[in-house]
Amino acid sequence: MNSLRSLSYSSIEALSHQTPTKLSSLSPLYSYNQRRWLKPVDSAQTRLENRTRDNRLDKLIVHIRKLNIILEITKLMGNKKRGPFVSLQLMSRWKNIVGLNVSVGAFVGKYPHAFEIFTHPCRRNLCCRVSEKLRDLIEEEESVVREFEVDAVRRVKKLLLMSRKGVLNVHALRLMRKELGLPEDFRDSVLAKYSTEFRLVDLETLELVDRDDDDESLCVAKVEEWREVEYREKWLSEFETNYAFPINLPTGFKIEKGFREELRNWQRVPYVKPYERKEISRSVERFEKRVVAVIHELLSLTVEKMVEVERLAHFRKDLGIEVNLREVILKHPGIFYVSTKGSTQTLFLREAYSKGCLIEPNRIYSVRRKMLELVLLEKRHSKELLQTCEEERDVEVRYDEDWEGERDGDWVLPILEK
Repeated sequence: MNSLRSLSYSSIEALSHQTPTKLSSLSPLYSYNQRRWLKPVDSAQTRLENRTRDNRLDKLIVHIRKLNIILEITKLMGNKKRGPFVSLQLMSRWKNIVGLNVSVGAFVGKYPHAFEIFTHPCRRNLCCRVSEKLRDLIEEEESVVREFEVDAVRRVKKLLLMSRKGVLNVHALRLMRKELGLPEDFRDSVLAKYSTEFRLVDLETLELVDRDDDDESLCVAKVEEWREVEYREKWLSEFETNYAFPINLPTGFKIEKGFREELRNWQRVPYVKPYERKEISRSVERFEKRVVAVIHELLSLTVEKMVEVERLAHFRKDLGIEVNLREVILKHPGIFYVSTKGSTQTLFLREAYSKGCLIEPNRIYSVRRKMLELVLLEKRHSKELLQTCEEERDVEVRYDEDWEGERDGDWVLPILEK
């Protein structure tokens, strides 16, 4: 009897030392883990992962990232004062600076139309210099930016008019300098030149001198042009078009039940427009729609109708859009597209692009597109480049016997004759 009692105690102790999974498998009395059917999470991260991809815009971002790396290398080469070329040994130190996974020499060798690799005649080491085609395009871009300086000033004025207190952070403008078509030294060349338009409150705060400008076109958003066309050509009522946005859903987008009705109702929701000086509504739906309108107008002011999301976040406080930008953007796939290719997230204005190209190109965009096409050539037509290089090397300087003028080295002859 005692042996049975000790056996039962030992079995209970053994069960108590076992893991909960083993206890739950022995008897339902020991199972305390309940299964809960969780609802699918609807957050910015899940929307980003489950969004409908646009392959053409994703490929465009991949190519633009390569072009930006090439331009960064040319900028580093230009900072060297030894000459128009740099040795590949020195360029190998720039790998982490430009953000490459391969060596700089291997990357540069893929683009013979952008860089020329040659052997130094004295030191016999490999050197690199920027090709003449790329150098000409860089100079052309700088000249076009200077030529259309007035348009860049107009963009900055519209941003200041759209801001909540009439001021902007200069650091935010510096980050979006290229997108707004501003020169690299815009602080000295543009802001100082147009002192009647802008005023620096301090080192990092820009203010508009006359906010009550007579030019009414500055306070008209780009989307208003589309609304006017829709009202005239399609004979739609003001109720349908006054607060609507152009919707271009991506190919393959799944339209769920009730989506069209929700979209139709959202298009009719009124909101405080970007340039209106009214009290902003506390309604969540109207406030988010105003944020969409501000981002839409900001993208319309850029040269290529795209911007990195991180750079856009620097305008949140000044433009009064202090919300989770990524979450608002991903709610409207017919207006915006976020590409995650590359090291950053890039935001596109969907209505401005068709088949990976800008529908209404401008001069600055055209020059940058030429640079992109030059990069996309990679090693195509590289034989022609080799032939031209060999012809330049084989050129021999020959003097005609009938030439009576001075030649290089003729000053040596009188000394030898003496």
